[in-house]
Amino acid sequence: MEIKKDIPFNNAFITGKENSYISETVTNKKLSGNGYFTKKCHQIFKNLLKNQHNLLTTSCTDALEMTAILANISAGDEVIMPSYTFVSTANAFIIRGAKIIFVDSKEDHPGMDEEKIKEVINEKTKAIVPVHYAGVACDMDKILAIAKKYNLMVIEDAAQAINSFYNGKPLGSLGDMGCFSFHETKNIQCGEGGLLAINNSKFTERGEIIWEKGTNRSAFWRGEVDKYNWVDIGSSFLPSEINAAFLYAQLEEIENIQNKRKAIWNQYNDGLTSLKNIGIRLPNIPYYATNNAHMFYLVSRSKDERIQLIEYLKQNNINAVFHYICLHDSPYYHNKHDGREMPNAKRYEECLVRLPIWVKISKKEVNYVIQKVLEFYKIGSIKVN
Repeated sequence: MEIKKDIPFNNAFITGKENSYISETVTNKKLSGNGYFTKKCHQIFKNLLKNQHNLLTTSCTDALEMTAILANISAGDEVIMPSYTFVSTANAFIIRGAKIIFVDSKEDHPGMDEEKIKEVINEKTKAIVPVHYAGVACDMDKILAIAKKYNLMVIEDAAQAINSFYNGKPLGSLGDMGCFSFHETKNIQCGEGGLLAINNSKFTERGEIIWEKGTNRSAFWRGEVDKYNWVDIGSSFLPSEINAAFLYAQLEEIENIQNKRKAIWNQYNDGLTSLKNIGIRLPNIPYYATNNAHMFYLVSRSKDERIQLIEYLKQNNINAVFHYICLHDSPYYHNKHDGREMPNAKRYEECLVRLPIWVKISKKEVNYVIQKVLEFYKIGSIKVN
């Protein structure tokens, strides 16, 4: 089987209703944020997360920055998070003056090693930020127990974790706050967008104020105050109604989108399972976690092997990519890091490969990717050298 056209790593899915909802917004001339479609999105998330309050944001980065403000992070505070994550996870707290204390990944999953959290807690520690990598849950019972013992906040980076669960509970709803991304590469997307999930009621009122540039404007529009004032710090974190309208069209199709992505993920997993016999790792889903099929990855045996695999796939019109560079060893932070080695995170940095996965990739295209990966490793229908 040969496929001549390029297979992109990602191809944004359009449900078909986005233009209609955007047109409705334009026709009604209600384009600024916190309008009709924002409220409809908020209601959907209320039903999905069953939490206190939700606020659409312009990005997951903005949602994370809001959590840092709400947590009163300031100079001298320390925040614990995995090194193997996107820079936004750390930047949100860096700009508030915090020191980031990174922990290693687990041996069998890129997510943070919960067993290493206690080792770095001290009197300056303010919060733990677990990242649900690939939409697969961290062990939240362990993390929440540690947080309770040491009186720490838990802020979930659930950027990749929409519609994924921990022991039946939605990710993003377990910590004090959770943050989601609706970037073009995510399961549910609006180009750029995010959500702050507020799960602790003590943050509800202030969260809305920070969201509205530090004003009580939302309370004013609800008739709770006779005029709105500048009452706190904040910024313009809320998206326009155009983004919200686009997102609503996506959310209406969340079940359909998820079912299709899971079928693709299972096709990869079944087709590549023989790689495990030669030391190639495939995604591990712990017993307490569900799989939202955000990504399918494999972990090669060396950095050089990964480079060669990505190049081989590229030569065969397949766009596969690597992922994060460890933050503890980044140009900005390596001189600030305390020197602890993070071998598991470094292995994922050097060896993890993400394969194309998007709603309308065909079974034929997925089989072609599988075929070329197996060809590279010379197994499957090709004899081992």
